[in-house]
Amino acid sequence: MAKDHGPTVKNDKLYEDLRRDGASKEKAARIANAQAAGTLDHKGTKLDDRTKDELYDEAREIGIEGRSDMDKDELVDAIREH
Repeated sequence: MAKDHGPTVKNDKLYEDLRRDGASKEKAARIANAQAAGTLDHKGTKLDDRTKDELYDEAREIGIEGRSDMDKDELVDAIREH
């Protein structure tokens, strides 16, 4: 069973897995919380159907750097690779 990381981390198991894989505490918490909230979506067809603003918001949520300089296709690729 995953350790309880308090109310700021919504998915403790995913948080621990991400930390074990080398993610920073902040990045792991952002990703775990986005997944728990249902806002982390990596399905290809759904990403392609989103607006650039929606993709930008998701990239911000999961901590993709350089997102403000990316066009829609680059955002889709970055989210898929994340």
